[in-house]
Amino acid sequence: MTAVHIIEGPVGAGKTTYALKLAKRLPALSHNLDQWMVALFQPDRPSQDLWAWYGERKQRCIEQIWHIVRSDVSIERDVIVELGLVTAELRAQVFERAEALGCDITVHLLDAPTKERAERVRARNEDQGDSFSMRVSEEVFTAANAAWEPLNEDELAGRPITLLRI
Repeated sequence: MTAVHIIEGPVGAGKTTYALKLAKRLPALSHNLDQWMVALFQPDRPSQDLWAWYGERKQRCIEQIWHIVRSDVSIERDVIVELGLVTAELRAQVFERAEALGCDITVHLLDAPTKERAERVRARNEDQGDSFSMRVSEEVFTAANAAWEPLNEDELAGRPITLLRI
């Protein structure tokens, strides 16, 4: 059966690196919100009021990604989505959408200690390797880290979970 793999975790947890490896292993098509945001909106990114600007564009990208995910699933292709869903409310919306597709759903939850994740982000900013899509400042890391709501038991109930602490 066709599967949707939802990659979740706080900033710097290794989601993109993991998604790239998972896509090759399965194989599956992978959709990464950060890649869309950079390609479509990076040149227009404001220096002030970033979060309001970001939120509107993030939602537009998620809508387009789901349009493509539905097409992928309709031709029986496994899909990986990495959308940076930091709140339970946003994740619930995605879980509902995935469930409505009538396919298998696996949530891959990645995490690591905050200090380690901050160091990964600093290294990624410098190295700009395969998982790099945009520079993440300390200010953005701190805000994104504070916004992260760990997945709760209700969210996980009845869903296959791959829990990775890397």
